[in-house]
Amino acid sequence: MSVYVVADTQAGLSSLRAMLQAKHHVAGDLLGTASVRGNDVAAVVVNADLRVVDNITALKALSSTFSRIPKRIFVLNERSRLAVVQAHALGATHALLSPVKPAQLLAKLARNETPSIVPSEPASSSREAASVGAASFASMFSAVTCGWTVNVAEARDAGSVIAETIAEHGLSDWLATVRRHHEGTYQHCLLVTGIAVDFGLSLGMAKIDIERLYAAAMFHDLGKARIPLAVLDKPGKLDPEERALIETHPAAGHAVLKGTPGISAEILDAVRHHHEFLDGSGYPDGLCAESISDIVRILTISDIFSALIEQRTYKQAMLVEAFRDVALNR
Repeated sequence: MSVYVVADTQAGLSSLRAMLQAKHHVAGDLLGTASVRGNDVAAVVVNADLRVVDNITALKALSSTFSRIPKRIFVLNERSRLAVVQAHALGATHALLSPVKPAQLLAKLARNETPSIVPSEPASSSREAASVGAASFASMFSAVTCGWTVNVAEARDAGSVIAETIAEHGLSDWLATVRRHHEGTYQHCLLVTGIAVDFGLSLGMAKIDIERLYAAAMFHDLGKARIPLAVLDKPGKLDPEERALIETHPAAGHAVLKGTPGISAEILDAVRHHHEFLDGSGYPDGLCAESISDIVRILTISDIFSALIEQRTYKQAMLVEAFRDVALNR
């Protein structure tokens, strides 16, 4: 594999080269002089302090070049939510905490992020739409973390781009793209939005209803910005206390968005109630049956389906084909 490494110090650059050169063809430069040459680069690894404004500016200048590289790994100097959000906003598909171990970095490069869904590489437009969506989620999470107003128009525009991509290229391309190039919370949010749109299209919903659906999906998990990263990104099953903390995110998202211009009562309802179940066993309000709107029901199904097909460290993803087989045998 051809890997391009970028660092803001010579020591950081040399360290990355030493980790990778035994297994991969490695090229790279210091951040100020970085220039990717050739179209065969399969991964880029960035080690730069994202608290430095000049580094962020330099990485933004490279973002259009990096966007065509399938795997973009950022090594972070601090494990804060803001650092993770900033990395993804700059185009990261993966974020690792420094000091990163060679085996950890090599494993991330070697890891197959996409269980077989379709054999071919998804259309580039799906990658571009996923990047737009991920940047919007990063922006919203950053706004919540910093106490700023969420950019509602930007999120709706990103949802529109995702909807157009699903309509043109179908769900399979979207699933393959997102699972190949994104991970963690952003992967989940992207998957849920695409699945919800495809669900609506399959039901023959009108354009205005698809718009309502993707708007709800874009905002549904914003409350997770209030959950500590150690819990949100835990590489294993949650204990009861952690599970209880996770279950605060619908109410937290509702509280963050309440009163925000451009956020309708319907979106607030979806954000607060997307974990409610028809039998009343959901949370946070124990709603049941007719108390749950159709939009929320579709969002809940999309949310559950997404969780089942996501690749996680403690479980294998279920393949879409498994659901198709179940449906055909019913």
